[in-house]
Amino acid sequence: MLRLQKVAREPAVESLPIPAGRRALARQSALVGGRQPIGRVRDDVVAGVPARLYEPSGVGGVAPLLVFFHGGGFIYGDLDSHDAVCRFLAERAGVRIVSVDYRLAPEARFPAAYDECVNAYAEVLKRADEWQADPDRIGVGGDSAGGNLAAGVAIEAAQQGWPCALQLLVYPMTDAASDTRSKRLFSEGFYLTRRFRELATDTYTPDPATRTDPRVSPLLADLPPDLAPAFVVTAGFDPLRDEGEAYAERLRGAGVAVEAVRHPHLIHGFLNMVGVGSSARAAVAGIADALRAGLVR
Repeated sequence: MLRLQKVAREPAVESLPIPAGRRALARQSALVGGRQPIGRVRDDVVAGVPARLYEPSGVGGVAPLLVFFHGGGFIYGDLDSHDAVCRFLAERAGVRIVSVDYRLAPEARFPAAYDECVNAYAEVLKRADEWQADPDRIGVGGDSAGGNLAAGVAIEAAQQGWPCALQLLVYPMTDAASDTRSKRLFSEGFYLTRRFRELATDTYTPDPATRTDPRVSPLLADLPPDLAPAFVVTAGFDPLRDEGEAYAERLRGAGVAVEAVRHPHLIHGFLNMVGVGSSARAAVAGIADALRAGLVR
């Protein structure tokens, strides 16, 4: 992906004004995502925001469903930037996916994304019959900023007594307030740069006091009982590696069933790379298999 970025002379999205950066990220995601087969795709609206339902081939009747939140630092990303990976995950896992297009900063700063994702999950539960979703096999997932939001929704679900069978957290951002060794080691040259992270943090949470809010930094949350089992994925060359793994350990300490997998040779963003190379696609295939194991049963 890093070589493709250079060959195609694609700019770093954080070097552009945010609207142009969004267009660049969408273009780059299409470049590495490819065309992935899927049974059926339908656009919808969930809790007032756009959403997209992915139905895998051969899955009919009542079936599991994953509510998915895309990454992008709370300032980039949309339904299209993660379309390829949602198709791939749904088709391989045999799980319906609802991808939620929450609003982005700076137009909608914290807590807008968090509130909209919680509301979207609650509405999906209410509309489970409409989408033939088994309420006992509904989970939540996301990558990076989306993994952060998924972790927050899982906590809220446990607090509210809502069903949540799985939290699928792919290189989640879990601590906006602290420095880590991986942030220092991989601050440049590995896609997710320090400049990107600082722009995302400053734009989504301009008030530094909000960065220790557990809705922003779930690593600092008081974890409730009955949290959903977690599958936590990290990448070896990712600034967010250490906080993702710290959150997995925090969940374990709270009695949550956790499976944590580190892909030692991959970088942040590999989830989107299902259309190029082999190592990232193989890693995402493993994530799809874990999704199937967690929800299909």
